[in-house]
Amino acid sequence: MPKLDRSPMRVTAEYDTPMPMRDGTVLRGSVHRRAEGGPFPVLLARSPYGEGPFRAVPLTAALEAGFAVVLQHCRGRGTSDGEFRPWLDEGDDGYDTIAWIRSQPWSNGEVVMTGMSYLAGCALQAAATRPPGLKAVYAAMTPHDFHDGLKYHGGALALGSALNWGAMQAALGLMHAAEAGEDVGAAFGELLPAMTDQAAAVRTLPLEAVRGIPWWHDWISHPERDAFWEGLAETLRHDRIEAPVMHVAGWFDLFLSGTLENHRRLGGPLVIGPWSHLTAASSGTGRLDFGFAASAPAVQLEQRQLAFLRGRDTGPAVKIFVMGDDVWRDEESWPLARAVETRYHLHSGGLLSPEPPAPGAEPAAFTFDPRDPVPTVGGPTLLADPTNVGPQDQRDVERRADVLCYTSEVLESDLEVTGPVTVTLRAQTSAAATDWTAKLVNVHPDGRALSVTDGIVRTSTSSGTYTIDLVATSQVFKAGHRVRVQISSSNFPRFDRNPGTGRPAASATEADLVVQHQRVFPDSWITLPVVPR
Repeated sequence: MPKLDRSPMRVTAEYDTPMPMRDGTVLRGSVHRRAEGGPFPVLLARSPYGEGPFRAVPLTAALEAGFAVVLQHCRGRGTSDGEFRPWLDEGDDGYDTIAWIRSQPWSNGEVVMTGMSYLAGCALQAAATRPPGLKAVYAAMTPHDFHDGLKYHGGALALGSALNWGAMQAALGLMHAAEAGEDVGAAFGELLPAMTDQAAAVRTLPLEAVRGIPWWHDWISHPERDAFWEGLAETLRHDRIEAPVMHVAGWFDLFLSGTLENHRRLGGPLVIGPWSHLTAASSGTGRLDFGFAASAPAVQLEQRQLAFLRGRDTGPAVKIFVMGDDVWRDEESWPLARAVETRYHLHSGGLLSPEPPAPGAEPAAFTFDPRDPVPTVGGPTLLADPTNVGPQDQRDVERRADVLCYTSEVLESDLEVTGPVTVTLRAQTSAAATDWTAKLVNVHPDGRALSVTDGIVRTSTSSGTYTIDLVATSQVFKAGHRVRVQISSSNFPRFDRNPGTGRPAASATEADLVVQHQRVFPDSWITLPVVPR
């Protein structure tokens, strides 16, 4: 019988350790280190969610790898003092925390940072302040900008995720205040509708009437990239980041575009799995199970993370999971240099084809009523319903009269699409303004129509040529399958509804909603990055 020759690893842990910031605010966290030896390099993670997300930090593996580990609560969260202000304080607080770590006798002066989502943003914002001693950052599934790709996509408010995350953070703030002895009963009462019935809350009109989320008005009253967002952007200056960064993304993550942009600007290793925002450890997303090999543990992502943070990574520059083939593949760069941008045209009769349409073909038409928007079914979501994510069957959506479908002939051979995907749409509306949405769909031989990726663009003109960014994918449409593109004017509540008036959507009331008569012209197409096979 095999026996493991291992000695006990004795560890010391200190909780609620005070760490003073430059303005006198005391942040707190836990410090974990081997009881013997040292000083150690330190792995730092900072979180606004309390203790829960720290369980995803590879604590034992990091200690075995020779790190001490500091898990710190952001200001106004957990046991830290102060007021939580999303994204505003994370750069300076990260800088000050690293300075505090380097002054401790158990620290050798070298610090690395790790995290996913907001935690990864904390790490990148700290890196942008160029703190002495910061050696590397591991950043998973995080935006590159606080306006574009976080609160707004293609000009439309990311309503579902903004409301869901905002309500959660508001609740955490009230619990923090209650712990400090404040009376928060009235504030909880105000927040309750947004917390307990988000299906109703997303239909609030005007949207500015949503209550209980401290930052809500700021988010929805600045739909354009103005001074408000530029001020936040100054806290994440990519041109100031010097530490090497490893990036991890998911094909169905709402921050895929942000992670890819972080990688483009900063370089460093990139790993993309078939994951949504909360499923990197699993083998399935939405209606598909890709098998255990698709999971982060199977690809030893944790081990690679620690190797990168120790400066010992020997993995590929880019590692992607190719859906359809359901295999991991190493690449030299992203996007793939060998991918060929290929146009598939949107013919008026519903055909999707590499062949251009005949001259003079008539446009397709539909009517969009913002009182009855096309429902969100799957995609890169972070909604109150955690099952409404990833690849989902689109057949119910496609039966609606306000959804146009363009479908290819049955494929005679495999078609690999790996890279950025866009739709170029020449379209017209009867309204003063509208939204145009597009979705790429994989139609299986049994009729299932599973979503692959989607996007939106908000327009302020009645006609024109518009580009809809569907971000990216790696999907093999197998022989016997068909490729489909959906076109419509809403994807709700992933995005807010466009009232059609041209005025700010945040202040639109029920009386402001305009029925919109839409036309899509046949000189429109989707650009697919086709990889020769």
